[in-house]
Amino acid sequence: MKPAGWPRAILFDLDGTLVDSAPDIHAALNQTLESYGEPPLTLEAVTKMIGRGVPVLIERAYAALGIEIDPATRDRVAERYTKLYEARATELTVLMAGVSDLLRDLAAKGVRLGTVTNKPGAATRTVLEHFGLLDLMAVVVGGDAGPPRKPEPGLILHACRELGIEPGEAVFVGDSENDVLAARAAGMAVVAVAGGYTELMPEALGADRAIDRLEELPAALLALAEGDAAPDL
Repeated sequence: MKPAGWPRAILFDLDGTLVDSAPDIHAALNQTLESYGEPPLTLEAVTKMIGRGVPVLIERAYAALGIEIDPATRDRVAERYTKLYEARATELTVLMAGVSDLLRDLAAKGVRLGTVTNKPGAATRTVLEHFGLLDLMAVVVGGDAGPPRKPEPGLILHACRELGIEPGEAVFVGDSENDVLAARAAGMAVVAVAGGYTELMPEALGADRAIDRLEELPAALLALAEGDAAPDL
């Protein structure tokens, strides 16, 4: 059994968890590649590259094109991509089903909410503000906050320090193995939700609970609070 009032906070991944941002990431990446004379990539291919931050996105894009890229060039390309993406971050991006109602209900119940993502902080705030969610967040930590990006635990631990809580007092909600690994390393309970940017099913990610839709999160939290073992999915 968890103590009364658990969790004190719920931290969410952004891309693939709260929003479907792959179309804008895809468009900005292809704009970037085009500016360097490179051919475009498909949406399906780019979607599989999302999740480790902009530098890794660029590395994966160039690898898919069969092009070697040195760190200095990668960083220049990443800087150009970031500028192009920030200019169009909400053109094609949509909320995942049920997100707005869920977050507003949790906030109304006094649960502190946060977003922890490998996406740069400015773009993260732009997306959250566009959908009217920024004011619901007690903390927003982007991939450029300083600590190593997920799957390392640094960003999650940074968010906990900002909130003044211990990792065990919170839950992380994400869609990928990076989220689960980061939360585990931080010592935080983690819920995996389907429909994100990984080829693995939620139950294969090793989270404490696996859900098909975010609407199922309250029930998953109740089960975690009561100490119920995850079912065999």
